[in-house]
Order: sequence, then structure tokens, then C-alpha cells
Amino acid sequence: MLFGTKPAFIDDAERLQRIKRLRAKMEQQDIAALLLGSTESLRYFTGLVWHQSERLLGAVITPTSLHYIVPGFEKSRVDTLPHIDGEVHIWQEEQHPSTLVGTLVGRQGRVALDEGLPLFVYHSLVRELGQDRLIDGGPLVSGLRIHKSPSEIAIIQYAMDLTLEVQKRAHGLMKPGIRASEVVRFIDEQHLELGGEGGSSFCIVSFGAATSLPHGADGDQVLQEGDVILVDTGTRIDGYHSDITRTYVLDQPSSDFAQAWAIERQAQQAVFDAAKLGAPCSKLDDAARGVMVKHGLGPDYALPGLPHRAGHGLGLEIHEQPYIVRGNSLLLAEGMCFSNEPMLVYPDRFGIRLEDHIYMSADGANWFTRPAKSPTEPFS
Repeated sequence: MLFGTKPAFIDDAERLQRIKRLRAKMEQQDIAALLLGSTESLRYFTGLVWHQSERLLGAVITPTSLHYIVPGFEKSRVDTLPHIDGEVHIWQEEQHPSTLVGTLVGRQGRVALDEGLPLFVYHSLVRELGQDRLIDGGPLVSGLRIHKSPSEIAIIQYAMDLTLEVQKRAHGLMKPGIRASEVVRFIDEQHLELGGEGGSSFCIVSFGAATSLPHGADGDQVLQEGDVILVDTGTRIDGYHSDITRTYVLDQPSSDFAQAWAIERQAQQAVFDAAKLGAPCSKLDDAARGVMVKHGLGPDYALPGLPHRAGHGLGLEIHEQPYIVRGNSLLLAEGMCFSNEPMLVYPDRFGIRLEDHIYMSADGANWFTRPAKSPTEPFS
């Protein structure tokens, strides 16, 4: 059973426009070529999806051409996979792919490297091209990927709506005696049933004191009467991630938990209210911490309080630019998508993370999903 009507996926026409914008930036920055590895950036520009290994498979983009670099024995498989047109060059097992890269990029000009390339590839390229020619391609690529198109935002919205429905179903499953592993399995099955690619891309289910550990505890927990419940999960649609966290109790909350939950929700709202076009990312993190300090929590990263950044960008990667963190002077702009999750932690007692995501439009900040309603009503 699929969930609703899927939006149109990213097509070759959009990918070619991405490469056109990339080439314009390469010309402005006097860059002769960009080498992509088996990363999400390869998918972003070419549509080719490949998992990184000890063999370099990627692409070289120059101002006038697109070349794929493929291990010889993998070419037949690559031929079957979706990707935009480009010349395929193979290298054999006894050869060094850096030699092939050198041939494709020429002997002059700066070569930008995909920031996700393994270090062993970098060292090989240093020997082939010389260190002075190699530059960090991260800013070049992320400067494009950080601004989501309407098509990308529509896909992320669909993925978020799907995961929100899965969160609702998981909430209905909760009862004392259930194991965290049962809930994780159920969430994976529901993501898969509704059309999420491969089921859950990740899933954290924590009960009681384990909720104070931001990324969960080892072992299989059992839900006890009155326990705090934290569920953080997501899936992928056309490669784009969803990511939603809810924290709640099933019955009447304790006064301590209810008060803490209200503070967490205030901090989350403060982040949203600070999300203005042209505002630095750091200002949003400051807004969350300001709420904590007002209630005697923190300061800074001290606990009880907020132990990590207030949010992260999201797209083809679950964590990417822009990061909503102290010291980040990057200005919010149209098309940016990021989480709003200023988690509140009381060590060895409980943690509360309310995570919804924001996208910036020409009109300002917008929620992908509406925030939770109360400690016992995690959905608006």
C-alpha cells in the first residue's frame, strides 16, 4: 500500500540544470574540473547511485564534458543503472584510477575534489597531479545542494508526511511490556508498506532513562508504566530523507516532565521564530539556548540543558548543510531545509527531543510537519 500520491521524482532535465549551474560556478572560480566519488553528490548531478568501496567509481565534470570513471568489471552493471549521458571510461584491476583521472582533467588548472572522497583516493591524486592543483570541492558542491528546488522540497514533504503517519501508528502500538526492538521492527515494516525506500533509513526507540541519551542506549529496553518514550525515525523517497522525533508519555505526565516538555516546545518554537531570511544560522541556536537559560538550564552545553546543536540540514544526506549551530555565520536563504530539534536532557532521568523540519521559501520559514501538541498528544 502506497502513501498518497507521490510527487514527480528528479528527472534528467533538472540534473542537467544542476550541472549548468555548477559549470557557471566553476568558471567564476577558475576551476578546470570536479571529481565526484561514489557519494550523494554523484547522485545529485548524474542520477547514478553507487556505494563507496576501495575501488574508485565516480565522475569528472569539466566545463564542456561529463566522464564516468568505472572499474572495468562493473561497467555492465553501471550500464543498467539510471544516469545522465556521459562518456564511460574503465580502468582495470592492475591500473591506478588516478592515472585515468589525470588524463581526463588534463595537465593544467585546478581540480576540485568531492569532499566525500576517501583519503586513499586523495593521496593517489596527489602523486598523479600534485597537491597544488587539488582543492576542496565541498563549498562548490554544497553551495548548490543547499538550495533545494521546488521538486526537492515536494519530495521531502512527501517523505515527512509518510514518516509522520508511521509515527502515529507507532504511538498506537505502545503499551507497557512492549520491547523497543518490536517497535523498531514495526516502524520499519510500516515505512516499507507505505513506500519508503528500503523501509526505515534509521530508527531510535528509547524508554525511560535511556531517552536522556541523544542517540539511544545499547540493548533491548522494555516499556514500563509511566516511562517517557522517544521515537526518532525516517525513510527515503527518491533518495531524499525524512526525519521526525516525538517524545511523550502514554498517561498523565509527572509535573517535572510536563514542565520540561513545555520548555522543549518553547525552545523549538524560538528556533522557528528566529528563522528569518538573511538571519545567520547561529542566531537560531542562540534562540534555543536563550529559552533554556531563562528556565535555569545550561548554560552553553551544560546539563540539564541542550547538549548539541539545535538542528542540521537535510536532503540527500540525513545530515548536511546548513548546520544550526553556534558560530555558523551562514545566512538563511530560500530553498534551505533543516531540522529544528533543540533537545533537552536531564541526565539519568529523561530527555525530550521534539524534531520537525523547516524549509525556507520566499515568504520565510515553513514547517514540513506541525509540532507536537502536548506531552500526551504528540501530533497536532
